[in-house]
Amino acid sequence: MEMLAYLIPISLFLGGLGLAGFFWALKSRQFDDPEGDSHRILSTDWDDEPKP
Repeated sequence: MEMLAYLIPISLFLGGLGLAGFFWALKSRQFDDPEGDSHRILSTDWDDEPKP
């Protein structure tokens, strides 16, 4: 039972870390073009090098 005293704060810390990472991704505008990939996969411009 005393193991919960360690596991609960660790799980809260990891959850907060994941939430902070998600908000950082939103703030750095990583989700601004959700339809770009769907249009890019249908294009007929085939290059040997992947697009950045």
